[in-house]
Amino acid sequence: MGRPPTRPIKFRDGFYLEIRNKGKNTGIKLHRDTKEQMMRTIKEYEHSKDVLILGESKNGKWVNKTPILHVVEE
Repeated sequence: MGRPPTRPIKFRDGFYLEIRNKGKNTGIKLHRDTKEQMMRTIKEYEHSKDVLILGESKNGKWVNKTPILHVVEE
């Protein structure tokens, strides 16, 4: 058994999403290179999962600070 890593995570440039099961608090983080790819992924998952848009990362820093919950209008 080893020690857990202590170095901070370096985020790649691009857009990050979190896909969750409906009503749950945790999910899977996904990375997409472009905004168009991110929008395609949102359309794919929006009817069966909760989609949280974490934002855009540039040079390892977040462009926007607050995540956005994507809600489907039915």
